[in-house]
Amino acid sequence: MKKQGGFTLIELVVVIVILGILAVTAAPRFLNLQSDARESSLQGLKGAMAGAGSIVYGKAAIEGKEREEVSGAYPTLDDSTQINFGYPAATTGGLVKVVQGLEDSDEWVYAEDTPGVVGTAGTLVATFSGNASGAVAIKNTGCYVQYTEADSETSTPDISVTATSC
Repeated sequence: MKKQGGFTLIELVVVIVILGILAVTAAPRFLNLQSDARESSLQGLKGAMAGAGSIVYGKAAIEGKEREEVSGAYPTLDDSTQINFGYPAATTGGLVKVVQGLEDSDEWVYAEDTPGVVGTAGTLVATFSGNASGAVAIKNTGCYVQYTEADSETSTPDISVTATSC
């Protein structure tokens, strides 16, 4: 009589238990990828805002307008970009105009949080399209970028990422 080779029931159960343990420990790493991707996208938008701000400041310096502040209305460059102390204003005619892709409503939604007036810096918040509408709702998502205008001729805009609920 030939002896048949194969796995015993105990061997199969041990293998299944080991695979289950591996799945439980590895699953959280893979499930968090979307959150990491969203946070990275926000960091990319922050970098785009910073880069665009530097380019606009350079243009403002060439035109001699890098020290102009808001006094009733935003000063503008020759290409009609709204500025405050040489950096883009936190408006559709300022920051949104110069950051490529920010105006694409299929990707991003943005809102002016506080308009800039004499003595205060305006802010603009942006998040992923479809998540919220309006500055308060965008901030309530816990997943957004905030751009705050420069508040003096010696300061730069503050750009921060909030990714607590991405």
